[in-house]
Amino acid sequence: MPHPALTTDSVAVVTGGAAGIGLAAAKQFAREGLRICIADLGEDRLAHAAEVLTDLAPGGASDVMTSATDVNRLDDVRRLEAAVRKRFVATK
Repeated sequence: MPHPALTTDSVAVVTGGAAGIGLAAAKQFAREGLRICIADLGEDRLAHAAEVLTDLAPGGASDVMTSATDVNRLDDVRRLEAAVRKRFVATK
């Protein structure tokens, strides 16, 4: 049984989501119907990961966003939060 927080109304924000364990987690969240934001460094890796996730997400590209974010920088994290809220919370 899936965790109660993993609903199709949920948004998964995955830091380090462009590769490795982060991308694997983002793929699983997409398969479970969550909307996804992957945050990482490196635009090329983010773009590639977004293509992969778009194919898995039930809503396609509308359920996937990327953010070039350095989680060591508080301003970056604040921008990430604002962008996720604008993209996904405002569309509920």
